[in-house]
Amino acid sequence: MQWTKQNEQTVYENRWFSVNLADVELPDGRHLDHFVIRLRPVAVATVVNEANEVLLLWRHRFITDTWGWELAAGVVEDGEDIARAAARELEEETGWRPGPLHHLMSVEPSNGLTDARHHIYWSERGEYVGHPVDDFESDRREWVPLKLVPDLIARGEVPAANMAAALLLLHHLRLTEDQHHLGAAED
Repeated sequence: MQWTKQNEQTVYENRWFSVNLADVELPDGRHLDHFVIRLRPVAVATVVNEANEVLLLWRHRFITDTWGWELAAGVVEDGEDIARAAARELEEETGWRPGPLHHLMSVEPSNGLTDARHHIYWSERGEYVGHPVDDFESDRREWVPLKLVPDLIARGEVPAANMAAALLLLHHLRLTEDQHHLGAAED
């Protein structure tokens, strides 16, 4: 049941995105016009310290008029390596420079409307290098215990689906790993 794009034309375009109109053929031969928002890749990063605390930003999103916890994120510049962009965004938005980054996941947050891909990275250590250059991005930056992540998400304090997925995966990886090591030490 594959839809086939026959053609696509740009309706509006700027540095950040383009809005396109696609002629799509359905499996039964019918055609429909479908809007598509084309976006540049987004790089996302955080640090999880030895105490299993994750570095988060508390910020307001005016579009949905919501407050919530997020990871540092931003657009990958033309020709920029995605992991390097993730490290840059983390430092610009939090003042923390990450150690070696590990790829956590790549997600398509709204693939029925956009081609956006968010590439999420994390590091096991970071170095504070000073007040964030982009401090306007968030109200505050805090180290939040990973064990609190499921409750934060359940209370709606992590409204962005990509951020919730990443935090739940980090919660699983770090806390399951720690419990595995504790079990092995008790044997």
